Amino acid sequence: MTATSGGTESGDAATAARDAAAAGNRAALRLLLHPYLHWTLPDGHVVRGRSNVLALLADVRDLPAPASPPELRDGQIYRWRC
Repeated sequence: MTATSGGTESGDAATAARDAAAAGNRAALRLLLHPYLHWTLPDGHVVRGRSNVLALLADVRDLPAPASPPELRDGQIYRWRC
């Protein structure tokens, strides 16, 4: 398991995720998100798990930019803070 945060790699993953959401490409978005994803909303509430986050974002085309570069694990977004 490889964990990284910051840098170009996580910035590229965030851009790819935002682009996939904007295009309505849920299959591509799913591949970018780690199964054990932690998604922190602006109010501090944390949604855990890729399926739960995808359900939360079902009608969202404009993903919020992360407040800090997302943390990656195994090349997928593991932690996203709005």
